[in-house]
Amino acid sequence: MTTFFDVVAAICMITGSLLALVAAIGQVRMPDLLSRTHPATKPQVLGLGLVLLGVALRLREPEAFGLLTLVIIFQLVTSPVASHMIGRAAVRTDNRGEERLVVDELSEDRPQGRADEGDVPDQR
Repeated sequence: MTTFFDVVAAICMITGSLLALVAAIGQVRMPDLLSRTHPATKPQVLGLGLVLLGVALRLREPEAFGLLTLVIIFQLVTSPVASHMIGRAAVRTDNRGEERLVVDELSEDRPQGRADEGDVPDQR
């Protein structure tokens, strides 16, 4: 017999799966590296959260809920940090697609020269 929680769980899982699909399509369709960091974090994390919520509603076990909560917390912490580090590496290696940038707020802060020479400021 289907209950209300089973229907809500199915809706959450389908919506989360669609958001993960949108994130995957965004990864392929975006033109440059900095644009690809957005679909790698926002819709992917929200999609995973909805899928895990659907699984928790379907299982209705405290142990599973605790484990799924740990998974989503870990994902919420690591995904933005990984995206930030990828963007930072792109900026440091001058692989940011400058022809598409409207405003470059980091240009005056970065030292001129190669990325491996001038990344670390003098600590004197």
